[in-house]
Parts: sequence; C-alpha cells; structure tokens
Amino acid sequence: MDVVVNAATSVDGKLSTRCREQLRISGPEDFDRVDRLRAAADAIAVGVGTVLADDPNLGVKEEQRRVTRLQNGRPAHPARVVVDSRARTPPDAELFDGDASVYVLTGTDAPEERLEGLRQVGATVLEAGSDDGRVDLPSAFDALSAAGVDRLMVEGGGELIFSLFDDGLVDELSLYVGSFVIGGREAPTLADGKGFTETFPELELVDVKRLDDGVLLTYEIGDTVCR
Repeated sequence: MDVVVNAATSVDGKLSTRCREQLRISGPEDFDRVDRLRAAADAIAVGVGTVLADDPNLGVKEEQRRVTRLQNGRPAHPARVVVDSRARTPPDAELFDGDASVYVLTGTDAPEERLEGLRQVGATVLEAGSDDGRVDLPSAFDALSAAGVDRLMVEGGGELIFSLFDDGLVDELSLYVGSFVIGGREAPTLADGKGFTETFPELELVDVKRLDDGVLLTYEIGDTVCR
C-alpha cells in the first residue's frame, strides 16, 4: 500500500494556532490539487484529534471527479479512515455523512460501548493494539491493504504523521508552505510526537512548484539516516 502524506503549514511549520483553530493556509489552486489527490486515493486517513478539532468530511469536492470514479467502478468518494486508539470519534461526525466506507482503527483497550456506537452508524472497526495502548499502525495498515486500499492519503494531524514516519510507513510527502508565520511553542507542527534524536527519515526533494502565494514541496521518502 502506498502512503501519501499531504499537509499545509505556515513558514514556521505550524499546522494551526496553539488554540488548534483551523486556518486557511493555502488557496484555490492548492484546494483543487488536494481534491485531485483525494480523487486518486482509495482511502483518506486522519487522526482522531483532527476529527474532534475540525470535523472534516474528507470527500471529493468536484462533481466530475466523483463521476469519473463511478465510471471506473469505484465509489464516488474514497473510504474514510480514523486512527483512534480509544474510539473517541463521535458517531455524528461529518465523515459519516454520505455513503463512503468508514474505517476506525482502534487499540485493544477501546471501550466496547463506544465501538458499538461506531458500528451502529456503519463504521468498520479494526482493532490493532500495541503494548502502550496506541494503534499498531503497521498491523492496522496491513488490514486496510487486505480490505483493498492500495493508495492511502493521510491528511493529519501532527501526532499521526510523526507516528507514520516513526514506523517507516510514508512513501511520499506533499507539503504546501504558506507565506505567513503562526508561532507558538504549543501550536501543532507537521510532525509532533516524541521526535527523532539519533536517526531521521531521509527525504528526497523531487518537485517544487509555486501555488497561490506559497510553495508546494514534494518529497519521496527513503531510509532513516544518522545526522
């Protein structure tokens, strides 16, 4: 399964403010690019923090792209995936609006009543717990691959993105950098989590493109290296 991380940050690498308020970092050209990426994906993944903060729909916006997917024998929208160790995804979240499949990846300690509530609104719950109670991402992604997901687009947040890099699961990074500064030591960054200290993911810059008033950087991901 190919895993493509797509994100937009300020110049100083922030996804949003310290208040976790959603910001418009890019503009129309980048929004259209993101919609094309969504239309090409089999599934779109976010962490539960993104669901709780932003309540995203994660659907394909442009009608002709939805029509093309249907003509190619695919659902109009990619499946939605939430990485949610404790099953905190609200059953009335926007991502359940419509007929797209929804997968919730949980740890083994998630409360059963929450899991049942998610199943009742149509979610497929995939339990893949690690020793620390978090989701075992390699096992969970193996389950998604077995379910037919060949191309997974990840849209945040920073904790999930760091975990994916930490587990060596990222194949490509598309990063839009907007032309302003957010600041704040508590503001979420592209890759939060515990951070790397000795070995670091090696990124190869393969494309640079100006969009709106910012720049789109595209990287392929190699092995980890010492610095």
